[in-house]
Amino acid sequence: MAKSLVNTNAKFGTMPVFLTALSTILGAILFLRFGWAVGQVGFLGIIGIIILGHVVTIPTAFAVAEIATNQRVQGGGAYFIISRSFGLNIGGAIGIALYLSQAISVAFYIIAFGEAFEPLFNWLNEQYGFYISDRRWVSIPTMVLLSVLILTKGANLGMKALYVVVVILASAILFFFLGDSALKPAEIDLQARVAEHENFFYVFTIIFPAFTGLAAGLGLSGDLKDPKKSIPKGTLWATFVGMVVYIAVAWKFTTSASPEELVGDQLIMRQIAIWGPIVPAGLAAASLSSALGSIIVAPRTLQAIGFDDIFPQKTLNSWFARGKKHDNEPVNASTITVIIAFIFVVIGDVNFVAQIISMFFMVTYGAICLVSFLEHFAADPAYRPTFRSNWKISVVGAIFSFWLMFKMNAPYAAISLIIMGLIYYSVMRNNKENQGLNKLFRGVIFQLSRQLQIILQRADSSDKQNSWRPFGVCISHDTFKRRSAFDVMRWLSYKYGFGTYIHFIKGYLNAETTKESKEALTRLIQLSQSSKNRVYLDTIISPSYTSAIAQVVQLSGISGKGNNLILFEFSRTNPENLKEITANYRLVESTGFDICILNTSYKSFGDKKEIHIWIRPDDYRNANLMILLGYIIMGHPDWKKGKIKIFALYPKESMEEKRKQLLSLIKAGRLPISPSNISMVSFEEGHRKSVISKYSADADLTLIGFTSEMLVNPEDLSEGYENLGNILFVGANRAKAIN
Repeated sequence: MAKSLVNTNAKFGTMPVFLTALSTILGAILFLRFGWAVGQVGFLGIIGIIILGHVVTIPTAFAVAEIATNQRVQGGGAYFIISRSFGLNIGGAIGIALYLSQAISVAFYIIAFGEAFEPLFNWLNEQYGFYISDRRWVSIPTMVLLSVLILTKGANLGMKALYVVVVILASAILFFFLGDSALKPAEIDLQARVAEHENFFYVFTIIFPAFTGLAAGLGLSGDLKDPKKSIPKGTLWATFVGMVVYIAVAWKFTTSASPEELVGDQLIMRQIAIWGPIVPAGLAAASLSSALGSIIVAPRTLQAIGFDDIFPQKTLNSWFARGKKHDNEPVNASTITVIIAFIFVVIGDVNFVAQIISMFFMVTYGAICLVSFLEHFAADPAYRPTFRSNWKISVVGAIFSFWLMFKMNAPYAAISLIIMGLIYYSVMRNNKENQGLNKLFRGVIFQLSRQLQIILQRADSSDKQNSWRPFGVCISHDTFKRRSAFDVMRWLSYKYGFGTYIHFIKGYLNAETTKESKEALTRLIQLSQSSKNRVYLDTIISPSYTSAIAQVVQLSGISGKGNNLILFEFSRTNPENLKEITANYRLVESTGFDICILNTSYKSFGDKKEIHIWIRPDDYRNANLMILLGYIIMGHPDWKKGKIKIFALYPKESMEEKRKQLLSLIKAGRLPISPSNISMVSFEEGHRKSVISKYSADADLTLIGFTSEMLVNPEDLSEGYENLGNILFVGANRAKAIN
């Protein structure tokens, strides 16, 4: 089985993504069916088709760019993006359908390649009376040759051929635009079409595969040096350039030939171009290029599905996921793809295959747009894309995708959704531990419920564990001496949860302390207005710190749910507060709270550029909570230029074993990080603090786990870290699952 979905020899940049997508967009449909489409619906009608197609593809391109910059994109392209956002069960169901459409696309382009030989067959008939009516005499041998090449040479062959193809393709389109057609109609009618024309949406169905090119670029994700950069730039540019070219070609067709001539000759571009033979060459090159792109992409999708153990049999998953040792080339998945493509090449009907492709791609595009919208709405702490689309654009893309499915062919649409439902049910039965629809809608329900506190109050407690969010409270009597604890609360509660900051006033409740309380709250609110925060502010009057804590931990919280985290703080230069904190630790621990203790220093939070997270051998319970807190803090605008570094601190003899465990957690989706973001650091007993101080001296915030045993000696939290900035000690009441 593949060790990961990443090609360790990945060397492709943005240009292969752009050219792969563009050569598919400006491919077989443009040369073979676009003139026919203009004749069927007229210029205004074809503009409507182009607009409708891009109402789906542009939001999808934006959504892809957004989702791809939110996480480390590995091999599997669109499947990887959907599965890591929707979850493996939904992603697996869509991924299987996506894979089938990609595999069938190979056949579509090979069939189109056979059509490019029509002028040669006509010439042979005229010269020698020898006519080949069945294009499969070309398409089947071509499929055999392509299969042999892809199974032996892999993706590198496709990339080398791609540049040659693009030159031929660009030349053919340029010659077409330079042509001065002898077929020009006497009068240009933008609504002109043949008398017995096809239904608008049927024509749209035949044309839509031209707009699926962005998926071709996605499939190279595992072979890219920097997918987060290359995928957004490559797909967006290819989508926009393709749209402009199609509009220009539609105008050229309209002004160069009558609707009857456009419909009657599927290679009408030959008669319009300045040099006709370049058109079949362009069609052949584009078709072969798109076939190469699809036969490169489809196996990588199947390999990724196998890698995630989606199929019921482990041996089958392992076989699909297996790649060549030196470059992870999916040779087994390529074999299955070749077999499926052969079946449809033998069928040989371009229009039939086009309808199948359109339906499954439309489902995929709709799903991607839906992912983007739901992620916006749910405000999940793990969703932090560097490229931001607008949720309204994603909604439009999703709605039009599913609406167009039924307008194109309602029976096919219904069958497609039923098949997908059956696939999802099968995947769900065999992968019950993976989250499905519940994960998809949990964040959305949470956001809707933020204003309905009573609903959250009655929510099932198990939801806390599955989707942990900070419901934090901080109690401090040093509010007006140090702002560090308040800063931590506003970072934690800015978007992903709730925060309550309480100023403690020691004394008994009476008129004097009540007045003091109100003045303190007014002052606190005024101070907080200068910073970006969504923290609920309050005060508490109590005769002792212990009684104040006992009252605070019983508060329901403004969210409508009980608080789950409490933050204490003390100054490193005057650690007297630490004794109060440790004295009350057992009280707070007994209530099930996660406990954070902020150790503030004269360095404060520095420039807010680096957060260091240290994971030690005894941090099983704390590790995931520290990672979550780090990512949530990083989501605040104050940390927009920041980055997270994770250090795994283990004795030298157990380093390799622990590295394997961490990589296993990453593969299982338990840690939403790339292996490259983790540094394994060895240490000797008794030298843990010196190692941390060495690596994190310049960190702006350092997260370190602690256990109750460490509080036996409180100085362990205050001494030995003199060179560090602020430290957040994290003690989890129980281990958190990162889903």
